[in-house]
Amino acid sequence: MAELLEAAMLMCFGLSWPMNAYKGYRAETAVGTSWQFIALITLGYFAGIAAKFASGNINWVLAVYFINVVCIAANWLVYFRNRRLDAQREIVNASVELKERRASRERAIRAAEEGYIAGVRTAQQR
Repeated sequence: MAELLEAAMLMCFGLSWPMNAYKGYRAETAVGTSWQFIALITLGYFAGIAAKFASGNINWVLAVYFINVVCIAANWLVYFRNRRLDAQREIVNASVELKERRASRERAIRAAEEGYIAGVRTAQQR
């Protein structure tokens, strides 16, 4: 009975990880994703696997642990992919902002030059 309950717990966790990975994949951002949380869960799975080996209680539930490790590995892959996408977006946004600043500066210079020239013309006409 203990094995069934342990397997049920692992199945509940195991089913939530693919859904979480899919959600993260669709979001295309690592914002709001806690790598510390994923790391703690990963550590917990490895502790559970180690406990199985240390106790000599190696049974079919161990396979469920390994399936969960594969699912959490998918979450790690999505997390790092999303971090890369966030960094790329940041570079693009910085580039756009720089172009906008340069264009604004050029407009200000042109306006100042035109104002100066208009002022000179006005002074010459007097």
